[in-house]
Order: sequence, then structure tokens, then C-alpha cells
Amino acid sequence: MDRVDDIERPLVSGDLSSVESDESTLCHPNEQAGRQTQGSYTSSHTSSHTPSASSQLTHDDIIVLDIPNTSENPLVGQTLQHPHATSLFPEDRRNEKRGDNYSQKYSTNIREPILSNTANQGSILKLEVVSGPARGLQYSVKSTNATELPVTIGRVSPGDLILKDSEVSGKHAMINWNANKLKWELVDMGSLNGTMLNSLAVLPAQSGNRHWSNPVELSSGDTVTFGTSSKISVNITSQTECKIPFRIGIASDPMALRRGGKKLAMEDVCYYQWPLHGLDQFGMFGICDGHGGADAATSVSKIMPEVITGILSDSFIREKVLSQCDASEILREAFYQTEARINHYYEGCTATLLLVWSDGHQNFYAQCANVGDSACVANIGGKHIKMTEDHRVTSQSERLRIQAIGTPLRDGESRICGINLARMLGDKFLKEQDARFSAEPYISEVVCIDQSSEGFALLASDGFWDVINMKKAFQLVHQAVEGNAMERESSAEKIAKYLLSEARTLRTKDNTSIIFLDFTNSSSHGGSCKADS
Repeated sequence: MDRVDDIERPLVSGDLSSVESDESTLCHPNEQAGRQTQGSYTSSHTSSHTPSASSQLTHDDIIVLDIPNTSENPLVGQTLQHPHATSLFPEDRRNEKRGDNYSQKYSTNIREPILSNTANQGSILKLEVVSGPARGLQYSVKSTNATELPVTIGRVSPGDLILKDSEVSGKHAMINWNANKLKWELVDMGSLNGTMLNSLAVLPAQSGNRHWSNPVELSSGDTVTFGTSSKISVNITSQTECKIPFRIGIASDPMALRRGGKKLAMEDVCYYQWPLHGLDQFGMFGICDGHGGADAATSVSKIMPEVITGILSDSFIREKVLSQCDASEILREAFYQTEARINHYYEGCTATLLLVWSDGHQNFYAQCANVGDSACVANIGGKHIKMTEDHRVTSQSERLRIQAIGTPLRDGESRICGINLARMLGDKFLKEQDARFSAEPYISEVVCIDQSSEGFALLASDGFWDVINMKKAFQLVHQAVEGNAMERESSAEKIAKYLLSEARTLRTKDNTSIIFLDFTNSSSHGGSCKADS
């Protein structure tokens, strides 16, 4: 989101007059996949194991994807050896319980997993670089996607997670799925500067004849350090924990190339929760785009699910939503309560929230609420539906709203107090100074998604919409769907990444985040979401 020093950049215009807003139908997102890298690992050591932290995400946890800024001009040449640290891997410590350094970036609710010990149980590995020059990079893969394993980590291509860090070796480490143990395992591939797992050495820094480490088990919440500065957080979930009744793909990139090739801080936050805690019929998907920092966006991504869950915990309110197929009051109240709970005076954010629920008969309903300019569109049964409203100062609807409260904008005026948004969450100081700012959300019509429907929903921050209008977005999705017709199960993630790459190609200059929901054949994924016992 732009501040005063940026020239106003309107959304690329599309023919929105033809957008249909009547009720329609929706259907399906699943999980993500990584990229293909083949190989196996061996070790010169005898078999050993370091116990790992046992915390894992369960089916009702909130997944928050917060991608911070990346490096400027990372080095890709020779690995720079760091002075050898004292080895933390003596025999008397190898079986110590590792500390859990999980920072709860992904969840506010960590508990012991309830998993069935079956060979066909799938697992999803998600990695995020949380410090170092490549901070913000993410990667995910399923244990069932054998052609995309092992995951290789290093400084140079080809590889799955490329860390442009001079202390990281060209081929530093790999992670693979052990089908016998039903565990993800980390192996150092003979790196120069070593690999640490929760402050214990997987393989100490070494010189001369280098060798591979033994496989070490990973758990959700682990932190892996490559060299001294690049750290990756590990998030592991079971595919049997929660079967989201449609496919989902998420992709983000700080973009924002500026003078000297520097990248701005990442202020977008993507999050979703299916189902809401104790509410198997309800789930939510959201994007927040922060300005002045990412703190407001992060706060909203944590508070909003709590608020909505609390409201829907009232059986009378919940049954009213299900019987009337309308969640307008819940969404409006959720925005009011979230705004009241956040205490950000000099930071703010957009908030776009898509609430989806099941009627118990394999039909789904979706309704969106938003403040700001992070948009949501849907294509259900061939109908194009705009589910959000543009709340920038240049928007005609906002200018009319502001005029109605008695303080109209001058011709050509595109900012209020230096901000190009008139509605947002947070920014309490500005709202105290100028009554034209508002946290009142726009609430869309309800979209009905029956089990025979084909369609999708697309949520994206303004970095995407700055260079791609709604009509073009639909065209790009259809192109991507046709290109992945034979791989529908894994296409949602690929489509999200494809849309992100198109925004990058068109040289967007703002943080860009995308959530893609594929509703086609949603009934085949089922609406239930319970952990196996």
C-alpha cells in the first residue's frame, strides 16, 4: 500500500458495469505442491536420531501466511565459510529433547496432534524463510507427491528453496518423506557452514573431506538454521487432519522493486481457517494489506477469526445464518469488533474476508466483506461476480459517501491526510483527526455454490489489481485451468503461482498476495473436517 511519496496508481480499469452480482453457485480448493526435484540421500554415519519438538498444527488452527521483505543484491558466488562454532552434537546430547522455537507465525493454537498411524496418511510440509537475505520465501509439498521429493535447499539453481546467502552452500541440505516412519527428515548434504536444528547441530561446520549427515526427524514448529543467518520455520500438517471441501492455492511476493533494485517490506498477510473452531460447517479466507508496517495486518489476521468464531458460537445466530443463507450481520459485527480490539494508531490495513459455509447437503454459500482495495471476485457457473468494493479516495462510490457526510472532496483530490484509502482498519490517529475515514465494511451478496457448479473465487491485494483487471484475471484463470486439466488436484496452487507470475511480468510495484479457491466438484472433497482418532 502506497504512502504520500508514491504517485496515485489506479486499478487497471475493467468493464465492471457488466459484473453480475446475483446469487450463483461455487465449489472446491485443496492444498499445495512444491517443485520437482529427484534424488535420495545416504549417510556416512551410523543411524541416529534427534528427537524433535512435538507440537503440530491441528485441523482447527489458523494458518497465517505473512511474507516479509527479501534481500537486495544477494551473493550467489562462492560459499563464505563462517568461523567454526563449537559442535552442539556430542553423543550425550544427541537424544536431548529439542526446544520448540516456534514463533506462532502460523497459528495461535498449538496442541498435540491426533493422527492415525497408517501408511497412506498424507502429510503437508510448509517451509518459510524467517530470517536472512531470502526472508519471506515459502515452499510447500505433500508427502504423496513423490515426483516432487526430496526438497533441496541451497544457494544455486536447480533447487526447490533457493537461499541467496553467501554462507549457504550450493547444495546445502534436503528434506524427504520417510514412508516407513511417516516422518519428514532433514539431511545436511555436506555443507561448508553446517546446519542447526533448534540450536543443535545436524552437521557441524566442516572443511576438507565433507560428508552427509544422518537423517534427522522434523516436527511442526522446528527452526532450521543454515550457516548463521538464514533460518527456516517448519510447519507440518496431516492431510487427514482436515479435508477442506475445495482446493486452495496461495502465493505471495513482496515485489515492490524501487530505486537501486531494493524491495520494500512485505506488508501483506494471507490467512485461512477451515473449519472454524467448533464450527464444522464454517470456514474463512482473508487477505490484509498493511500500510505503515505489517503489524495492523497481522493483528487483524489473528483477531478476525477469533471474533467470527465467537459470534457464530451462539447457536441462535448460527442457525439464523444457515436458515436465511445470509451472514451480513455477522460480517459487519466482526469488522466492528476487530476494529475496536486493535490498537494501531499509526498503522492500518485493508481487510478482505470471504466467509464460506455448508448447508449440510453438499451445497456451499459464500459472502464477502471488505474495507480498502484488496478485491475478491468469483466466477460461478460462468457468471462473473465482483464481491468487494473499491474504497480508495478516487473511487466514485467513496466520493459519494464522503459527500453525503458533508465534507466533499475537491476535484482531483486523491488522498486524505496523505492516504489513498478512505476505509481501513486501524489508523486510529487519522480517524480521530478526520471523520471521513471509516471502518464500515462493504458486504457482498451471498453466492450459492451447489454441488453441480463449476467456478472459483480469487482474492488478491492491490499489487495484483494494479496491473490486471477483473476481465483479464478471469481469462488468466481459464488459461491456467485448461493447462492443468489433467492435474486438477494440484492445480489450485499452480494457478495462484501463475497469476502471481503474471503480475510480476507486468512489473507491479506493490506487494502482491493471492488466494485462489477452486470450487469445481467440491462435493467430492466432502464438507467434514475432523481429525482422525
